[in-house]
Amino acid sequence: MAADHPGKQPGIADVARLAGVSIATVSRVLNGSEQVSDRRRATVRRAVDELGYRPNEAARALVSGRNRLVGVLTGDTSRYGYASTIQGIQEAAMAHGLLVTVAVVPGEHPDDVRAAVELLLSLPLAGVIGIEFDRPVSLALESLPRALPAATATLMGTHVSGLPHAYIDDELGARLATDHLLDLGHATVHHLSVDHPSESGLGRSYGYLRALADRGVDAPPVVPTGWHPLQARDAVLHSIGPEVTALFCFNDDVAMGAVRALAEQGRRVPDDVSVVGFDDAPSSQVLTPSLTSVRMDFRGLGRAVLEQLVARVEGVERPDDVELPPLLVERESSAPPR
Repeated sequence: MAADHPGKQPGIADVARLAGVSIATVSRVLNGSEQVSDRRRATVRRAVDELGYRPNEAARALVSGRNRLVGVLTGDTSRYGYASTIQGIQEAAMAHGLLVTVAVVPGEHPDDVRAAVELLLSLPLAGVIGIEFDRPVSLALESLPRALPAATATLMGTHVSGLPHAYIDDELGARLATDHLLDLGHATVHHLSVDHPSESGLGRSYGYLRALADRGVDAPPVVPTGWHPLQARDAVLHSIGPEVTALFCFNDDVAMGAVRALAEQGRRVPDDVSVVGFDDAPSSQVLTPSLTSVRMDFRGLGRAVLEQLVARVEGVERPDDVELPPLLVERESSAPPR
């Protein structure tokens, strides 16, 4: 049986007519009410399947008072951490019957922040998640109405908003990387960093410095670089001398640039220089040599922060902070010094 008008999507009235029940009964079945007999429930479900009926979510939101759209405020979605966190949010949202929409905050300028926030607030949101890895997203979160449920995904030292959050302790990850290189027998470890010094005085560059201090090892000057592998390549060519035997890189893209520069200098990894990356992006496994890296479970972070938000929307008790531990993954790019 089809709806009365060819090409028209079947509606709830069509389901009620086919099942021989009232529209109110169909609505109760679709909303999971227990005030319907098993026989009528089965009849309605058969009609729904036969017609291919799909509920109008906008209408259901008006009736139930529950919106099903989660807004995500984020930075550069081309970077691995952001993209993987969004993937985790989407995976968990689907399990809850929620949809995800993303607004990028491209910079700290008030117009950039305002545009991203206004875009999300124009939508019927259940709540907002901020991928609070940098200051622009923190600024955007400050502009949200207090009554709107919100949660954030953060790293150590990036949790500026004070909202309920899930986080990965990247400072601990840096300690794991630095200790690994020292345990291999390297006299010290050099560091290529994107954000040193950070505003918070926390994070992976500070974890590196603290790990050296705890072992009584003098810290070489931290070498600044940008996010792009070619910027890391240039930094190594200009700032990493022949005395360096161990290099801890801010992320895997930086490590790839470093490995390229070392090859151009005629230095082999790990025979001459051990290199450790950070994030454990998929590319780290297929480099030659494969890259020792600190695994950051960004997809797990996205799933965890979505659960944080759902708990706030539904009024369920849940801790305000959920930690996901980093893990050092040893591969071919690190070895004892010659």
